[in-house]
Amino acid sequence: MHRHLLSSPSYLLTPPPEDADLVVLGNPTNPTSVLHPGGDVAAQCRPGRTVVLDEAFADTDPGEPQSLAARRDLPGLLVVRSLTKTWGLAGLRVGYALGPPDLVAALAAVQPHWPVSTPALAALEACSTPAALAQAETWAHELAGHRRALLELLPPGVQVVGQPRSSFVLLRLPEADRVRRELRAAGFAVRRGDTFPGLAPDHLRVAVRDPTTSAAFTAALAAILERS
Repeated sequence: MHRHLLSSPSYLLTPPPEDADLVVLGNPTNPTSVLHPGGDVAAQCRPGRTVVLDEAFADTDPGEPQSLAARRDLPGLLVVRSLTKTWGLAGLRVGYALGPPDLVAALAAVQPHWPVSTPALAALEACSTPAALAQAETWAHELAGHRRALLELLPPGVQVVGQPRSSFVLLRLPEADRVRRELRAAGFAVRRGDTFPGLAPDHLRVAVRDPTTSAAFTAALAAILERS
């Protein structure tokens, strides 16, 4: 197994080793929130290679133009999707996979019995109705505006990593661990970055919230940085 780390500051997709027979990647990617062009992701597919594409955050991008979920012409592509992000259903752990029949059959053969609970199945149906899909698309458009508001309010000295396109942003700032603890004391929880492979202790992942919450968050962040 080889961990292929993308390079900062853009974290754009680069080709994996030629002999890689299994490639796992996310789009948008966590924790950078970078959205790779669908064509760049599709270029990783080839006969003899399985590409597992995690699109758990794909529906946070309006219209999902870079999604490969509907592609049937790419060899070895397995797309995994989740309902736990947009709908906040993390405790249910409900999702699904799309791929070639032989690959899906191989996965089904090793699937444990009763892998999805009754509440999760009910949630899956409820989140897949036309009305629910329309609501998710509306939220995706609102999220884009909320993300812009957050980025515009960030205080000086805070670097935005990459070009975020999902429901979170990756920030780089001095004394990030101290800042994280002081933010927690002020009532704001952010994700430390040094637990992600390739990131240093000066990274924090921040969820996108409504503009009012973002204004309060960035004001607290600015006050903490001024005390540095």
